[in-house]
Amino acid sequence: MRLLIVGPLGGQISAATKIAMEHGAKVAHVDTIEQATTALRVRGADLLMVDARLDIAALIAANEAEHIVVPVVAAGVGIDPALAARAIRQGAREYISLPPDPELIAAVLAAVCDDERPMIAEDAAMKQVIQLADQIAASDASIMITGESGVGKEVLARYVHKKSKRRDKPFIAVNCAAIPENLLESELFGHEKGAFTGAVARRIGKFEEADGGTLLLDEISEMDLRLQSKLLRALQERVIDRVGGSKPVPVNIRVLATSNRDLSQMVRAGEFREDLLYRLNVVNLRIPPLRERKDDLAALSAFFIDKYARANGRPARRLSPGGLAQVMAHAWPGNVRELENAMHRAVLLANGEDVGAEAIRAPDGAPVGKRDSTGDAIEAAQAAARNLVGRTVAEVEQDLILETLTHCLGNRTHAAHILGISIRTLRNKLKQYSDDGAKIPPPPTGQAA
Repeated sequence: MRLLIVGPLGGQISAATKIAMEHGAKVAHVDTIEQATTALRVRGADLLMVDARLDIAALIAANEAEHIVVPVVAAGVGIDPALAARAIRQGAREYISLPPDPELIAAVLAAVCDDERPMIAEDAAMKQVIQLADQIAASDASIMITGESGVGKEVLARYVHKKSKRRDKPFIAVNCAAIPENLLESELFGHEKGAFTGAVARRIGKFEEADGGTLLLDEISEMDLRLQSKLLRALQERVIDRVGGSKPVPVNIRVLATSNRDLSQMVRAGEFREDLLYRLNVVNLRIPPLRERKDDLAALSAFFIDKYARANGRPARRLSPGGLAQVMAHAWPGNVRELENAMHRAVLLANGEDVGAEAIRAPDGAPVGKRDSTGDAIEAAQAAARNLVGRTVAEVEQDLILETLTHCLGNRTHAAHILGISIRTLRNKLKQYSDDGAKIPPPPTGQAA
């Protein structure tokens, strides 16, 4: 993880830097918000730790004007509620008081960047996937990681990078589904000053940021055909063209890609280039859905309970026998992501020494697992049918999309997968509903709208 510290931080820079580096972060420092935006153009970062006395809103606005989105953590000397509240209002994700507490900084880095997830595998099917990943990690072969939304494709990609000979170089992830189509080319390949409106200076893209390391193209299926052609050239020739540039730029990277859709079917439908699929899919790692990995449920639940207990200052807890039985009985259609959210809620709701069944609840407060019973499903279907009478198709569609998005805690990619539509179609629908005055569930922390 790349951490950029901005501002003097009350003389606590060296302590914060040391702690961050001890937890695997690569740290750089600048004094002003103007220098921060310049540094992000040149080399990028995964997280900003900004002196809370600086104008955080101005920094975020300057970054967004150049389509740079990096999470911000504010830091200030001592516990200052007013300063902390101001920083959060301006757009900071968290506030850290200085002198820094090592465990707190570690928890914040893990929670904000979501970068510290070990590969947890007790199930035989998942162990086979990891064994294959170990076997090919040292090569430079492109890898396609497939599986349903929420199974942990990016976690496996980071695992492959850490096992590779490029482990000491950058790991850069780009969510192709979360970046608007007209901005993705600049995000990947960078641009020259004046290449388009708003390009006030040269900016390197993710290919150059990842030079020497690994580039993850997350949800590659959402990339349009024109850009697929440019990507294919970059993979074949190992050079890229910045938007508005006049000469090619050489790059040395390994490319990993993920998809929750059937790319072979997309090739047959003319929606994905066959030659690009061959180039990316040298080796395929398919992650089974969580419902097929029952032996992983207990280990993953324990990991998430421990993680969120530490992050929220709660006492260490374990899953009670009743809680474990409820976890094992649920189908987890949202896979590991849904399990993680459920365990996070459970940590906050649990009152006893253990995390019991009563604390394991869905986002709407209903006990997890209730939806799986046949009686409840029939009753819900009958109620839904009664509520459809007298309504237009467009109204029903809007309710279905918004309710699904709420169920997914605002996660656009997961909702699109459940609905069976592309993320681009979902974004267009949400923009239409927003323009009509509907309230749209916000994306979860760290996910682009």
